[in-house]
Parts: sequence; structure tokens; C-alpha cells
Amino acid sequence: MTVRSIHELTDTDDPAWPIIAKKLTTGPVTVQVLPADADRARQSLFRLQVTARSMLGTLVLNTGGLLVDHGWLRILGGGHAGLPDVATMNRISNPGDDHGALIIAVDVLGGLFAINGGALPGKPGGICFLGSDTLAWIPIGGGHTTFVNWALDGGLNRFYANVRWPGWADEVKHLPPDQGLSVYPPLWSAQGITNVAGTSRRSCDLLELAALHLDLAEQQS
Repeated sequence: MTVRSIHELTDTDDPAWPIIAKKLTTGPVTVQVLPADADRARQSLFRLQVTARSMLGTLVLNTGGLLVDHGWLRILGGGHAGLPDVATMNRISNPGDDHGALIIAVDVLGGLFAINGGALPGKPGGICFLGSDTLAWIPIGGGHTTFVNWALDGGLNRFYANVRWPGWADEVKHLPPDQGLSVYPPLWSAQGITNVAGTSRRSCDLLELAALHLDLAEQQS
């Protein structure tokens, strides 16, 4: 592949940021834009080799990430505090590294959204979801731009209806970006999913929780 310079990736006549920036302030759900570290964001963009014209590129370049719907969903960007940038999350060290599956968002329960680069079920380029209740990658359709717009337009309400409990927003909104909720009994068990409101929940490292679900999913495959 031809490696593009950071200037080629950032200098575009049609950046996506003005469009998404407007949506962040007018959508029906709460969104916190985490500030980006410019150097870290540009390094991530270079390793990913995507331009600021794309939704993925503009979020990496202009944000440290998005906390959507009281922080239930963390859409990854250029990285902030304990929340990794997209390239680091996917262990992409150099331009051209394999994108068999590119993780682009993590929910508070350790569920993962990824762009299918060929290693996941469904069509390449489509979004797949690994839920804490299913422990399996499931194609949900659409690409990255569709996914971000769906989340900002309130799509999480219906999508997560079976794993949310009364008062969930008050529990979630106070968590730091790098913290999630460990649920017991786990939601992938019959005891957990049939009585979500009755589960116990404690804060934990979000990436460790997501890694646990990835390991469990691999054991089941």
C-alpha cells in the first residue's frame, strides 16, 4: 500500500467535522465530546491511514472520543486519559497493519462494536456487535458513519432495552471514561439476563471487562 503523509490525511476540501459537530449539539441524546491531544490524534490517524473526510478520521482527529447517552456508549476517537485512540485500541503500530476487525466503540457493560475487515461475520465494512449478553459477534448492518449517526439519533434506547435497568443513567453518568460496570450474575447467564434489575453492579476497568468478553467469545467459537 502507498502510505499517505499526515498532511495528505488532514488537508481535505471536504472534512466531515463541521457536519458531525453540528449534530453533536442538536441530537436527542446527551453527548460529551472528550478533548483530543493533537499529537496523539495525528499519530493515530497516520497509523490508521484514513482521512479527515471520513467519519472515523474526523473523530480521531478532532475528539478524544464521544460519551453518548450519559456515557453508556464510548465511541473511540483520538484518545483521552484512560480511553485509547482507535489505532492503539486495535494494536495498529504501523500504517498497513491488518484491519481484520477494527473496534470503534465500547459500551459501559464491556460490549464492543467493530468494523468488519473480513475477520467477523457479515459483509466487510459493516458493523458487528459483541454483546455482554450474547458473547458472539453479530452483524448489525451499516458502516461507521451510519453507526455514529444511529447512536447520536437515539438508537441505543431500543437496542439496549433488554439490558438496561431502572436508574441506569444515574449509575452510568458518574463513571470516568475508562470505567465500566461489571454485572453479577453476568448478563450472558440465565440468572442475569432474566433479572437485570436484580443484578449487582460494580465499577471496573472498562478495557479489562471488554477483553474478558472477547476471551469468552473466542472460547465459545
